[in-house]
Amino acid sequence: MAKMAGKQMVVEALKREGVEVVFGYPGGAIIDVFDAIDKDGSIKFVLVRHEHGATHAADGYARSSGKVGVCIVTSGPGATNTVTGIATAYMDSVPMVVITGQVPTALIGNDAFQEVDIVGITRPCTKHNYLVKDVKDLSRILKEAFYLARSGRPGPVLIDIPKDVQNGKAEFAYPEEIELRSYKPVADPHIKQIERACALIEQARKPIIYAGGGVVIAGAHKELRALAEEISAPVAMTLMGLGGFPGTHPYSLGMLGMHGSYCSNMAMANTDLIIAVGARFDDRVTGKIEAFAPMAKIIHMDVDPTSIQKNVKVDVPIVGDCKKGLSKLLKVLKEGGRDQETWKNQHKAWWEQIRAWEKRHPLSYKKDSNVIKPQYVIERLYDMTKGRAIITTEVGQNQMWTAQFYKFDEPRTLLTSGGLGTMGYGFPAAIGAQIAFPDKLVVDVAGDGSIQMNIQEMATAMEQKLPVKIVILNNQFLGMVRQWQELFYEKRYVATRFQVVPDFVRLAEAYGAKGFRATRPEEVDQVLKQGLETDGLVIMEFAIAREEGVFPMVPAGKATTEMLLV
Repeated sequence: MAKMAGKQMVVEALKREGVEVVFGYPGGAIIDVFDAIDKDGSIKFVLVRHEHGATHAADGYARSSGKVGVCIVTSGPGATNTVTGIATAYMDSVPMVVITGQVPTALIGNDAFQEVDIVGITRPCTKHNYLVKDVKDLSRILKEAFYLARSGRPGPVLIDIPKDVQNGKAEFAYPEEIELRSYKPVADPHIKQIERACALIEQARKPIIYAGGGVVIAGAHKELRALAEEISAPVAMTLMGLGGFPGTHPYSLGMLGMHGSYCSNMAMANTDLIIAVGARFDDRVTGKIEAFAPMAKIIHMDVDPTSIQKNVKVDVPIVGDCKKGLSKLLKVLKEGGRDQETWKNQHKAWWEQIRAWEKRHPLSYKKDSNVIKPQYVIERLYDMTKGRAIITTEVGQNQMWTAQFYKFDEPRTLLTSGGLGTMGYGFPAAIGAQIAFPDKLVVDVAGDGSIQMNIQEMATAMEQKLPVKIVILNNQFLGMVRQWQELFYEKRYVATRFQVVPDFVRLAEAYGAKGFRATRPEEVDQVLKQGLETDGLVIMEFAIAREEGVFPMVPAGKATTEMLLV
């Protein structure tokens, strides 16, 4: 077998893994890999304007397509600039491979120019990482990295490749299959646990399905819907689970938790059985843990065994892939002989209570003819896109208003930073999604604070001729922190009021894009229509009510039933 340089091994591995696009930023310690990618010519390379943007773009590409996102950067500051994006992907279980350049092996540990221990830095926020010390190991490591990134509970994997390894030569031995002694994810749930879960479901009179991001990741949305319809059970979703069950379905209670609907939180508090699928009972959902679902038995299905029993005690743990688990669950339930009408009768009183909660406090906001309400902008965006867009968000109020007022019927149509809550995520993620789906409408909903975190990627979008649409809800505040200051800090708006805010319309024009602005409610439709129908990159800015809040809201440390309402 002919020998191959390490840099060529990287390119060959990417091709074998079906990688079509790579995001990144060059530098001296990775220049050889960049040169090899260019010489090969089969992989599209997207030059971003900041490594932070590269990781989020790879993340958005991965979340929207279900493929592994890839980014390549140089050593030192190039590598450290990826850390926030890596942590974002890690918290939300996004499959990603990050390749970093490193100084030659002989210089490692000598404080060489642009040297940093990126393996040590990213160990807590990667699924696994590697420092390649010998070119003979590189092909195997590349194969392992992609296997780890996409299998089990997906996540980011980092490969740090010294410059001499990139140029060293060895035989390219790319394994067909990977077998790791210490890593054997369980995909097929145990039938005995499925049967125990079915017994609890058959006894329940007030069940609720609690669906998380694992449903979307596993592609288990059809199975989830079939289960809900079969047993006549309501479905409440986490932020990451939105789209895993149709938001317009009559069984959907929308999002639950800190900014969830009144009905979903009340249902969770009064249920006698929680069927948790691909969720992790995080603090934004449970609120005060001692008061969470006090009367409920809990079934918890997840591919990651470390997520089960982590925050709450469960009665039936089911380790395995959500798609396979739900299929088995549905099969055993149907074999039990009950038809859908029987299930509906069994849960009739429960549904009457749920509909009463929905009627008592539906998601709403106070209308105002003098100022633009952000919720109205999201409602009109939903209407004009017919719910068919891929929506990315930044983090904060814009994110929560989108989750509340845009109904997601399909999986992988909401891309947002859930676990880490990363401002600046939405726009580069939209770039990644638009590259994955060039013919789909991609809209980033942003705040005036968060959009500035990665505004430099306007140049990337223009260079790549990407028709991303940006909706900026401009209140000249760091809105979510301001809301907390209003409610709990006697309106002491410390470091949240922006004294200088750019003219976003002129900023769009400076990059060669189009910009439109609405300052009154009657202008909202016109600006949305113009922006959505205009070719190319567009900013749509809306001057919204400056002190509008996101409600319902569960204050920190309170039970989810202690909601502040509109």
